Amino acid sequence: MGIGAAVSIVGGIIGNSKAKKAAKRAAQERDRINKKINAFERNRQAVINPYSDVKSLAGLATDLSSEMSNPYATLGVATSAAEIQMEQTDLALAATLDTLQATGASAGGATALANAAARSKKEVSANIEQQEAQNEKLAAQGEADLQTKQIAEKARIQGIQISEGGREQVAQAQGEAFKFEAQEGRDQATLDRMAAGLTQQEANIANANQAAAASTSAAISSIGNIASAGIGQLGPQ
Repeated sequence: MGIGAAVSIVGGIIGNSKAKKAAKRAAQERDRINKKINAFERNRQAVINPYSDVKSLAGLATDLSSEMSNPYATLGVATSAAEIQMEQTDLALAATLDTLQATGASAGGATALANAAARSKKEVSANIEQQEAQNEKLAAQGEADLQTKQIAEKARIQGIQISEGGREQVAQAQGEAFKFEAQEGRDQATLDRMAAGLTQQEANIANANQAAAASTSAAISSIGNIASAGIGQLGPQ
């Protein structure tokens, strides 16, 4: 019994020592992992706003009203043809009178010829006036149509620029958000692995402490058994 008890005591002491060393190693590993986690947390990427660089594209929209005009505002009255007509009528009258005076014709004949010349010139003048007015009208209509097309094209280009600019900014923001989330996923996976290692070391410490306590208890029990055996031997013979 004494030998067995001694073996138990020695085994308890050795077991207790091993358990304490195991607990110490587990505690060191736990502390190492904790430091690694803290360092990792300090160096994690900062939370970002992927839309922080988005800018207003309102500046691309410009007021095109200053480029608009009323081409009909400059339409004039065709007076040149009338002036030509009056000059030609005067010349015709003068020439007719000269002719009549030279030939000795009557005043009535001169008047009739002058009236005929006036009517002829008047008709020519009216036709020229109509052509000039029509040409001005057509020119104004053409200018108005050109302005409408030019302004419409500028508005179309502005719309494309604003639309594409907005799409590009949104795509860039989405790309930044994707990169951030991808990195966050990787970081969280790393933290999860380290946290699992930390949990394991806590369990190892608890197991080692339990083993140390069991070894100590076994040694104490063996000492008690030896003491009881010794007292029994010292009893009445």
